[in-house]
Amino acid sequence: MLSFLTRHKTAMPAPQDTLPGRDHPIANPGDHAVLGTPMAPPFPEDTEQVVLGMGCFWGAERAMWQLPGAYTTAVGYAGGNTPNPSYEEVCSGRTGHNEVVLMVFRPEQLSFEDVLRAFWEAHDPTQGMRQGNDVGTQYRSGIYATSDVQRHAAVESRERYAQALRAAGQAGEISTEVLDEAGDFYYAEDYHQQYLAKNRGGYCGLGGTGVACPVGLRLS
Repeated sequence: MLSFLTRHKTAMPAPQDTLPGRDHPIANPGDHAVLGTPMAPPFPEDTEQVVLGMGCFWGAERAMWQLPGAYTTAVGYAGGNTPNPSYEEVCSGRTGHNEVVLMVFRPEQLSFEDVLRAFWEAHDPTQGMRQGNDVGTQYRSGIYATSDVQRHAAVESRERYAQALRAAGQAGEISTEVLDEAGDFYYAEDYHQQYLAKNRGGYCGLGGTGVACPVGLRLS
């Protein structure tokens, strides 16, 4: 029997078990529904970008676009093997992808450290392949850096946050993956982009309806 038929949805699929995907993108991103800026490159030269996995990407994106200094955001998929995956394929657990947010920001207005602080405070990075009631490999915590400088800063930030958790008596080890070679970022379908702005009654356990930080810890 193929291994994916018996694999639990919190286990990453082996490369040979991932879906074949497709040669063409499933989405052609336009302008941001809230910020009014393009979601696809080329981006202005005074911007920087990072890709973040924080659980449900609806709430994760909202947490990012609300930061002063955000130029644009977009939801999509990264960290897997299937080219140009669909939402349904990612949710099947057979692509290896994570639900992620592309965050494009202006460092003069919003430092990378501030982006990382918002990242840690907006979700619980100790839950492994889940975030609250959302369970699966696509909900894992991850920082996908776009430079060595970002990667080093993310690793240092992860250690500081782990120390803060221990000092606060919080149980659980941080499971956040920090990578600078997470593969391509694939834009999600249009209806997922800025979902919580387009659907005022929409729910997401992460930042969707005023849900507080699961860990309850704020970094100084």
